[in-house]
This record gives sequence, C-alpha cells and structure tokens, in this order.
Amino acid sequence: MARGLGRGFSSLIPTDLVDEEFDITAESDKEVSKLLEIKVSEITRDENQPRQTFTEESLAELAASIKQHGVLQPLVVIEEDGKYVIVAGERRWRAAKMAGLETVPAIVRTIDSQNRLELSIIENAQREDLNPIELATAYAKLKSQFNLSVKEIAERVGKSESSVMNTMRLLNLPEDAKKAMVENGLSEGVMRPLITADKSVIEKAVPLIVSEGWSARRVEQFIAANRKKSSAVAVKTDAQAKQEMILSEKYGAKVRVAARSVTFSCKDEKELSELLEKLK
Repeated sequence: MARGLGRGFSSLIPTDLVDEEFDITAESDKEVSKLLEIKVSEITRDENQPRQTFTEESLAELAASIKQHGVLQPLVVIEEDGKYVIVAGERRWRAAKMAGLETVPAIVRTIDSQNRLELSIIENAQREDLNPIELATAYAKLKSQFNLSVKEIAERVGKSESSVMNTMRLLNLPEDAKKAMVENGLSEGVMRPLITADKSVIEKAVPLIVSEGWSARRVEQFIAANRKKSSAVAVKTDAQAKQEMILSEKYGAKVRVAARSVTFSCKDEKELSELLEKLK
C-alpha cells in the first residue's frame, strides 16, 4: 500500500512517475506539503526561472484533454509573499487557464521546506544501501516536483547523465517486477534488459531470476528465445493481424487483438480523447 501523502496523492500522481511505495522521502514530505485546490488566478509563474516556450498547438491539445479529464497531475507551488509560485507544472497551469478551469490541484510547500526536501532527496539518493527502484523514484521526484533536468540531477548526486537516465527507466517495469527487485535485492544490471520486453516475458522471467540467480546475460538470452517463439506464433495469427489493421484504421489508434481481448494504445492524450469519442 502507498505510503506518505495519502490517497489524494496516490490518485493524482501517476504511479509510473512517483510511486509513494518507493518514495524514500514520503513521510517527511507529508509533514511539509499540502494538497489543495487553488484558484488559477492565484497562481503565478516563477519569473526567475529560464523562460520556457509553449506552442499554442500543444497547449490547445492539453487544454482539450483537461476539459475532458481534468488536471491529472498536480502542480507544485511554493507560497511566497502571499502568492503561489510555480515550481513545476507551468504548462498544465497555462492549459488549465485556456480550458477555462477556475481551480487546479497543487502540492503546496514553503520555499524553505521545498529546499530542505530537495536536499533530503539528494542526500538519500547518495546512500549506498538504497535499492534501484527507490533511487529511480528519487530521481523521478527531483525531475517532476523540483523541475530539475537529468543533467542537474546527475550533477547533484555525482553520477553521469546516462546512469541517472538508465536508473529512471526501471520505473517502466510492471509493479510486480519493481516489488520483486526491492524484496529480493535484484540488481539494476540484471533487470535492465526487461525494460523493453513484453509484459508476458517479464512475468515469466522474474521468478526464474529470483529462484535461479540469473545473470544479465542469461536474462538477455531468455528474452531473445521468447522473441523467436513470439515470431513463430505471429505466423499463425494472420487473421488477428488483419483484424488489428481494420480496427486501427477505423479508430485511429494502435490495436492489439489477442485471444478474446482487444487492446487500444494511444500515443498521447489527444489521441486518447479522440478514441474515447469514437467508442461512445
């Protein structure tokens, strides 16, 4: 069960971004943060931040999604001189205004607590006993809630940019795989090959990695072998491929037909909104 800032945060922050279950600073964050609905008019951008460019087209697309689904990920703001100044989420704020929203969800901190929490995350990220998923979550939190670039994170924790990016990619693993990493002390090197593997392959591989102590090379061989099997099966499912093509053209989204299920995949929020309209 998720720890830290409560069910409100669990429902608003996507688990592939900052999963509270693996957030090493969740408890201290709870003490200094508030999740509030704040009037859009009471929020202002940080004029000291480098000016960012937002195209009208991308803002319009996000605004359309926000009109339908709301703001799914809260802004992060600090209270300063009676104002709420944006730390992260300016694009969401601009799109919310364009969509005509009166309020948006926001994580509210003081400037002192924001600075202290950032330092706490960085200090924890330098611990040697941290498991890779906790480390990846720390990096993701610095990126999404403190507006730090991968380069800035790398500089603060004393690691290379590629190291930070590779660790963060572990968050793309399914929840069960991430939990298995933590519970069984599996290394980043062993699990990294699974990041781009099919979920079914991951589900088969993880128990064997745990029980047989596989190396990264053995994991790669397993993935390759299952990929060959998948190719052989694909020859037998030509009818499904045709169905997928027909549905894809009809609904304008990537479609996968397997057994008795049909799965739609959308590349962005605009495509999702259009698909939902067509399915009504």
